Amino acid sequence: MKQKISILGCGWLGMALAVELINKGYTVNGSCTSTKKNETLKSKGISPFTIDINQRDIDISDFLVANILIITITSKSVNDFENLITQVENSKVKKVIFISSTSVYPNSNGRVNEESAIHKSALTEIEHLFRINKFFQSTIIRFGGLFGYDRQPGNFIKKDKKIENPEGYINFIHRDDCHQIITKIIENNTWNVTLNACADSHPKRRAFYKKEFEKLGRQEPVFNEESLTVYKIVNSEKLKNLLDYQFKYADLLNY
Repeated sequence: MKQKISILGCGWLGMALAVELINKGYTVNGSCTSTKKNETLKSKGISPFTIDINQRDIDISDFLVANILIITITSKSVNDFENLITQVENSKVKKVIFISSTSVYPNSNGRVNEESAIHKSALTEIEHLFRINKFFQSTIIRFGGLFGYDRQPGNFIKKDKKIENPEGYINFIHRDDCHQIITKIIENNTWNVTLNACADSHPKRRAFYKKEFEKLGRQEPVFNEESLTVYKIVNSEKLKNLLDYQFKYADLLNY
């Protein structure tokens, strides 16, 4: 019997993930911060909940009637997450996937992996709260920049805006790969790990955005040639080996 999954944050990543999991036979609870999306969630087979973790007077116990909790919200409030974790501890949830970001790594002008130094920040503190918890198992996924479907990188740059750091490198991941990685973690029971998740290729920003602008028929981008070259190249070999995973969109210059 398929497990029940609750997704905290049915936005651009979470809602499509919920549909993917339902198609695979899972039962899914999904949350948004307002009731506006409730009918949309229902129409996709998702049980809707309205949850904003900075509100302390909301009972989310029904939402947490699940085997697995996936957290895709962008809040960086440590206090709100401390409160959320207390509620998770008192629920049926025994496994958590927390979606983090490769922004935790400083620009070192070199390659970074899960053992590399990270910024001290609210996000890394929240990661730590999940990592040390003894009431449930957690896996933390550090995604690179998200793209795909209606989220095209060529639209990330506003008109007449110069692109900084043209000789720096890209760390991006397509939404389809995000979904497949999360599904693999659930299916393989891969818990108590921290994983980087970025496409295999890391083109320079100059080459990448030139190609993305061309796809959208935009005029060639303008680069700030005087900006400093700072970058990191995020290594995802741990994820690929642990999950036996090959990226669907591995080559960011040819997808």
